[in-house]
Amino acid sequence: MHFFRLLLLYLVPFYVSAHPLAQRVITLSPHATELAYSSGLGSKLIAVSEASDYPEEAQKIETVANYQGIKLERILALKPDLVIAWSPNFYPREMRQLKQFGIPIVYTSIQKLDDIPSTILQLSQWSDNPSIGQKNAVLFTKTLSQLREKYQHLQPIRYFFQLSQKPVISVSEFNWPSDIFNICGGKNILSNTSIPYPQVSLEQIITANPQVIFTTNDEKEINAQWKNWPQMPAVKHQFIWSLNSNWINRPTMRSLKAIKQVCQHLNIVRERMP
Repeated sequence: MHFFRLLLLYLVPFYVSAHPLAQRVITLSPHATELAYSSGLGSKLIAVSEASDYPEEAQKIETVANYQGIKLERILALKPDLVIAWSPNFYPREMRQLKQFGIPIVYTSIQKLDDIPSTILQLSQWSDNPSIGQKNAVLFTKTLSQLREKYQHLQPIRYFFQLSQKPVISVSEFNWPSDIFNICGGKNILSNTSIPYPQVSLEQIITANPQVIFTTNDEKEINAQWKNWPQMPAVKHQFIWSLNSNWINRPTMRSLKAIKQVCQHLNIVRERMP
């Protein structure tokens, strides 16, 4: 049903916008940059965040943000008519200041896969070529529906997604990118926590006994970290894999690649587990 609602939006020949079309766009996170291109705003970008490396042409654009903060004075000097940010909780003081100067801000705080096409459609309303975003939203939703149908009846596999080593940080069931693992039949060993990105003790992980461990860090380092617990199925069967960090961490069109990568690994677990 969700797919057909998006299809109807795509077929509407004229998109009524309640605001002027954006001509000078700044993005403050790598995933926002990717979403801007997917929404038909790529040609309007005048500044991006430091880690914006996709598509390749984004690497040639001036940077005004990184994980430490944003260059507020430079942003104001560039006179953007749209800023695309992650969340009002990131750089809250600077976000308030940008609003005080009357600069429109669109937040792209995505937690679920279904949020991606709706965000692309929202951003496409700022573009003078909204059909780009509409096409991508329909493509994403159609492909996502196909993947859900393909993997919906598979045997659940207990997984642990390790974001960092010291301390050991993971992700809860209800925060990005857990939805990707859910589609593939992954069962988060931290499904009972309400903390979005909890710090986890070794005892918690050993007790939960994951069948597979995923990370975006160096695979050899993670294997070395867990080698002293050979009784864990993930360690015993060498089901410890590093995922493409940009695919899995950024909620964008490339999340479809992350789904396929995770699903392939979980299928290997199903095939080889005794």
